[in-house]
Amino acid sequence: MEDDWKPLLSSTGTGDGCKDKGVIDSLDSKSKRPFHVEPRNIVEDDVQERVSAEAAVMSSRVSYYSRLTGSSDRLLVPPDHVIPAPEEIYVYSPLGSAFKVHGGDGSAKNPSIVTIFAIWNTMMGTSILSIPWGIKQAGFTFGILILVSVGLLTLYCCYRVLKSPKSIPYVDTSDWEFPDVCKYYFGALGQWSSLIFSLVSLIGAMVIYWVLMSNFLFNTGKFVYSEFMNDTMYVFHLGDNGTGTEVFDRWWSKTSTIPFYLIILLLPLLNFRSASFFARFTFLGTISVIYLIFLVTLKAFQLGFHLEFHWFHSTEFFVPEFRLFFPQLTGVLTLAFFIHNCIITLMKNNRDQKKNVRDLSLAYLLVGLTYLYVGVLIYAAFPSPPLSKDCIEPNFLDNFPSSDIWVFVARTCLFFQMTTVYPLLGYLVRVQVMGQMFGKPYPGFFHVLLLNVIIVAAGVLVARFYPNIGSIIRYSGATCGLALVFFLPSAVHMVSLRRAGELRWPSILFHSLLILLGVANLLGQFLM
Repeated sequence: MEDDWKPLLSSTGTGDGCKDKGVIDSLDSKSKRPFHVEPRNIVEDDVQERVSAEAAVMSSRVSYYSRLTGSSDRLLVPPDHVIPAPEEIYVYSPLGSAFKVHGGDGSAKNPSIVTIFAIWNTMMGTSILSIPWGIKQAGFTFGILILVSVGLLTLYCCYRVLKSPKSIPYVDTSDWEFPDVCKYYFGALGQWSSLIFSLVSLIGAMVIYWVLMSNFLFNTGKFVYSEFMNDTMYVFHLGDNGTGTEVFDRWWSKTSTIPFYLIILLLPLLNFRSASFFARFTFLGTISVIYLIFLVTLKAFQLGFHLEFHWFHSTEFFVPEFRLFFPQLTGVLTLAFFIHNCIITLMKNNRDQKKNVRDLSLAYLLVGLTYLYVGVLIYAAFPSPPLSKDCIEPNFLDNFPSSDIWVFVARTCLFFQMTTVYPLLGYLVRVQVMGQMFGKPYPGFFHVLLLNVIIVAAGVLVARFYPNIGSIIRYSGATCGLALVFFLPSAVHMVSLRRAGELRWPSILFHSLLILLGVANLLGQFLM
């Protein structure tokens, strides 16, 4: 048996120089010797793949040349025409599987500018619609200060999440996510905690989307009806002899009917086995945000600025600069700056890993400036008088009439964008829930259907009985923020410092204060 592993030919008479050259040459990719793997064990992604006849012949040739001489001898190395092309190379594993190589890492990396805007695009969600309302709740001056402060705090916590895998010694954490880090430090409790709060954030986002899509579809329908239906020509008579307008209002209600109409559209989309089709339309999010910025600029130019500063007391048309309802803004901002559950994945594709912290900071700066721009302009341009600043709605688009063509375009764009994002969120929920329960993301049609019915029912119930988008965002943001923004990043950092013997009192006090701020943020939502 031992003879079977010896080369058929061995070189003799070679000096040290030739031996050293052979060792150096053995580092060349052409001198690497792949070993045989059974055809049934060759896989690409999750699909079983048989080895072709050409690949089998090539494997035999390489094995033949490998048996002729030792690996450090260049005497009978396989010639170039025997070595597979780069796109045909498999990485073989002694465990009996092989994975196809899909190019080098450099081709898949993004420059810093792409990474920055990817983070910006990911963070620009529904919270942007509630920023003006949040500033009104906190007061104009206090709201700006809170926005900057929460942005800095969430940036620091996000930085801690990004650095957390690198703080683990003697372990390859190159493919770890933050739940893996939590599991390393806190065991199954840490992993399940991060998973549960991640699900809360995803399902909360889906509920918010359902409420907003009901709102946008309702106002879009009103615009179309008012523009293209002539009530004097089309009069419908039902049992109560109501006019066409009365019939329309009865069957086209923001809370009574529209949330149920959406089931027909969205429930089938949630049951798609793959979400790759919807991922192609993520560019609509960027277009929608850019159009919102344009719309805000246009309305500010048309309406002008209406500001008066009353520091601690309100007037008929203006609210004070400092208000006790500021926790409502902090809850909204916690969700608005939330990207902590996927920042490690986003940063892995950055071309220059040394610039990760800089690019993350620039992305947060860009996000903060966008929120400031929208929030400040809408608040300042709100016409007071004749209206009070206290009339700013949790969704600032609701302050504009359904007949406004510019706002109609914004609502339509946002509706179609959310229609494509909603199945993506549902897919992420399905992968996490079904993966933990059954070990695969699609265990069966009825399993997936049951989960989707529960998610849809939650959205319908909230849209029917509590369609307050501002409150939903702040409760969801404060709940997820307590765990994923404030507690877990701070706790992981302190535990890693303690294990390294580097934990000091200033660090304990600062990170404990962050955790207390997260707790106070959540409690404040129920007190205000």
